[in-house]
Amino acid sequence: MTLDATDKKLLVLLQTDSKKTTKELSLKLNLSVTAVYERIKKLEREGIIKNYVALVDKSKIEKGFVVFCHLKLIQHTKEFLTKFESEVIKLNEVLECHHVSGDYDYILKVLVKDMEAYREFLVTKLTSLQHIGSTQSMFMISEVKNSTIISF
Repeated sequence: MTLDATDKKLLVLLQTDSKKTTKELSLKLNLSVTAVYERIKKLEREGIIKNYVALVDKSKIEKGFVVFCHLKLIQHTKEFLTKFESEVIKLNEVLECHHVSGDYDYILKVLVKDMEAYREFLVTKLTSLQHIGSTQSMFMISEVKNSTIISF
């Protein structure tokens, strides 16, 4: 599907605040409510809009300790990669897991309450996964930018 300028503007508006009504969106886009509704439905059908979510302030729910954990596997076989990925997906503390190139195989974004909670996670959950060769943890000092908006 090719996105036109209106689709792109609509996507930015929805990413900024997906609770806006089709009427509010129609006023910003200078389109009818029906046209906006149909565009949204088309974007959903095509899989461009995957989901709608509520963004939670992690500091208000005592999950403000962010760790970026780099992992190396002991081998790079398809079996080891598949097994690790199927296990790491199940860990609630892991918000993101990216298979990367370079010195490490994966980078995890882990969210916990504090250093003690991270140690518990590391010792009881992460290092119990099969095929992990080594880990290196980096702790967030401050969040400079965190955006969910993809711009066009």
